[in-house]
Amino acid sequence: MDPTVNRSKGRVEGDTAIVTGARTGIGRATAELLAAEGATVVVTHYEEDGARDTVESICKNGGQAVHMKLDVQSEDDWKHVIDRTCTQVGCPTILVNNAGVYMVKPITEIEQEDWQQLFDINVKGVFLGMKHVVPPMRENGRGSIINMSSIAGLAGVAGHTCYGGSKGAVRLMTKDMAMEVAGTGIRVNSIHPGAIDTKMIREEGPSMEEFEEMHPVGRVGEPVDVAFGALYLASRESKFVTGTELVIDGGFCAN
Repeated sequence: MDPTVNRSKGRVEGDTAIVTGARTGIGRATAELLAAEGATVVVTHYEEDGARDTVESICKNGGQAVHMKLDVQSEDDWKHVIDRTCTQVGCPTILVNNAGVYMVKPITEIEQEDWQQLFDINVKGVFLGMKHVVPPMRENGRGSIINMSSIAGLAGVAGHTCYGGSKGAVRLMTKDMAMEVAGTGIRVNSIHPGAIDTKMIREEGPSMEEFEEMHPVGRVGEPVDVAFGALYLASRESKFVTGTELVIDGGFCAN
């Protein structure tokens, strides 16, 4: 048995994780699961108290978490969160770049402002997170960066030119970054969920029935389905995994 894989404690015992966009959905499920498996979690949201409920849930169940305001589009916010994390909690060993927005529109109806806002959050936010978390991870000699992409970053879907473009960018940025930090102890991977039952997809795009029909398993996923994938990539169990895509899509991409 590999001595770096600790099977007697939580799977991420002793780690410090930053999870963006963790108020609801996949972000919240991931924050809660990482905390349940031993990590101290910095739960972030663009609103000052946006992540408070998630933190209260984690602490109520015996985990350790704090909430911090973070607009992922702001480099100053990222610097502040990383510095504050290192000072108050411990330098991050896990970053889950989860914050994102969804849009389904024909290309002829997409305004430049829509495109810019979506790319600022979905792509620029990931870029800034990686840029500012790498120095403390490199200094500690280890780290796992997990970027939330999508099946729309792997396969063409009508009405997804803007969203799919952003998630395709995240996919390749992940691979580029994995090569850049290879050998430093930092791993960088992307997750590609199918349709997951979250507020985001209920408010945008097709009906839930249409989403269900898109997936061979006949249903959409649950946030915890993706959270378990993030836990694997965050843990030492995936210590030989970097620059790859973890597809969690109910068979969509196999169809």
